[in-house]
Amino acid sequence: MLSRRNFLGTATVLAGASAISGRVQAANIPEAPTMDKATMQPPLRPASGPDYNPVVTLNGWTLPWRMNGDWKEFHLVAEPVEREFADGMKAHLWGYNGQSPGPTIEAVEGDKIRVFVTNKLPEHTTVHWHGMILPSGMDGVGGLTQPHIKPGKTFVYEFVLKHSGTFMYHPHSDEMVQMAMGMMGMIVVHPRDPSFRAVDRDFVFVMSSYLIDPGTYLPKVNEMTNFNMWAWNARVFPGIDPLAVRLGDRVRARVGNLTMTNHPIHLHGHTFKVSCTDGGWVPETAQWPEVTMDVPVGAVRAFDVVADNPGDWAFHCHKSHHTMNAMGHDITNLIGVSKKDLAKAVGKLAPDAMVMGQTGMAMGGMEMPAPDNTLPMMTGTGPFGPIEMGGMFTVMKIREGLARDDYRDPGPYKHPAGTVAYEIEAPAAEPPRQPPPASNGNKAAKPTNMKGMKM
Repeated sequence: MLSRRNFLGTATVLAGASAISGRVQAANIPEAPTMDKATMQPPLRPASGPDYNPVVTLNGWTLPWRMNGDWKEFHLVAEPVEREFADGMKAHLWGYNGQSPGPTIEAVEGDKIRVFVTNKLPEHTTVHWHGMILPSGMDGVGGLTQPHIKPGKTFVYEFVLKHSGTFMYHPHSDEMVQMAMGMMGMIVVHPRDPSFRAVDRDFVFVMSSYLIDPGTYLPKVNEMTNFNMWAWNARVFPGIDPLAVRLGDRVRARVGNLTMTNHPIHLHGHTFKVSCTDGGWVPETAQWPEVTMDVPVGAVRAFDVVADNPGDWAFHCHKSHHTMNAMGHDITNLIGVSKKDLAKAVGKLAPDAMVMGQTGMAMGGMEMPAPDNTLPMMTGTGPFGPIEMGGMFTVMKIREGLARDDYRDPGPYKHPAGTVAYEIEAPAAEPPRQPPPASNGNKAAKPTNMKGMKM
């Protein structure tokens, strides 16, 4: 093993994040793995050290590491990347190790970690370890706690993981631009005791948002509210992986929020309990049942749920505009407007235009012409037809008999006979109407239906 003196070229203990320079030191930097797939990769089980049940990242992966003495070493590369939001739309973003968001970093409470950060961006950057308790000089705030990492340079961060939990990483250097361009990732620190708050399946992802004009590839970074792409791990439905879960599993979902607004995250068919924040574990005595968990801006929330109800269960943000893609804003509501009159007026200005919205925006399987590299607002197909969703939406698929590390899409749920809502031939009965109030001492009339018949 390399000694600390040989590895860093100095015997002085680092007081803060420092630059690595020179051929000898650079030759000792660990390899920086990259990923070119946008599908969820298998969990990375530890080959040495304390045991733990690893997480899986929606449409992502865990960053491999190497041991150097008693230090666990990682290498992040900040660089321009191309990310496919869903089939038919790609974006030019900034990220880490080939993807946006960057890979999940996993380690164990008490680990000594060393993270090398190489900057291949056209401007300087840093990495802030959001929520982690560490020396001030390792906190990653450019200009305040360390020099900015200039293009082409590599810095090293070293600290001990004092607390288990769920955290994030992102720049604190030209933060508005760099986070709007997709620079972010998740950190999971497992408890030293693998039996502490143990679960069978552990999912993690970070939420981000973008304003990308139809037909273009580059996000607009000077934006605070008017986003049209709401993403989980820089993917939008139907490009977001389903959560494949074995019936009876205890499941944890860890959710980070680096968008500009809060997100009420809702799971159908179950109740769950908020188990962890980026501030630490919520005592079990302080937890209460929920079906919707609000995740504030710049925060992490995790919930635990027992998957005891088989089926395909929607899992999504409950802000309805956040479950749509390429959402247009400032559009007039045309429900109830005469299509004939409106089409005639619009046709004079745009003969090829299609007047829509008189009965709502449900488009079903309708395909409309759109610029290249643009997604429909509502898309996706299920076993019963169009799902009409987008953005922050996916499905938790609970099935019997899945293997421990089997996270493949099990396909549509096969509903037991008699458990699917169905149509009937008879028309719906008219509801009874409230009778007029009695006056002058007269008795109130009997309720009647819409045809005037006595009920």
